[in-house]
Amino acid sequence: MTRRDRQMEMRQMGRPWEIGKAFDLSAPIAPLHKADTADVNQAGIWLQVNGEDHQRSDIRHLIWSVNETISYLSGFFELHPGDLIFTGTPEGVGAVVKGDVITGNVDGLTPIAVRVV
Repeated sequence: MTRRDRQMEMRQMGRPWEIGKAFDLSAPIAPLHKADTADVNQAGIWLQVNGEDHQRSDIRHLIWSVNETISYLSGFFELHPGDLIFTGTPEGVGAVVKGDVITGNVDGLTPIAVRVV
């Protein structure tokens, strides 16, 4: 999730944009266990808003592969099993409003649905 208002405010001030990305409840996550995952280098991903497709892609289309991402970030951070890496989003980004239901999934996992409050 992104708070565009905060992101643009920080951008105009020439400051880092993290405040537009890292806010309370900005990253809803469903339970995930290693045993439930398949090949992390190829899996369909999708997101719906109120039951309508907004994003549909595959992890294979990331700019860097999962292994390349982990390798690169390991040069800056000490990564551990269970750490989460947020890579961004496929095309189809759009605004949501209070009351919208956002449902997302990675193939082979249980979908997660959240309501915007």
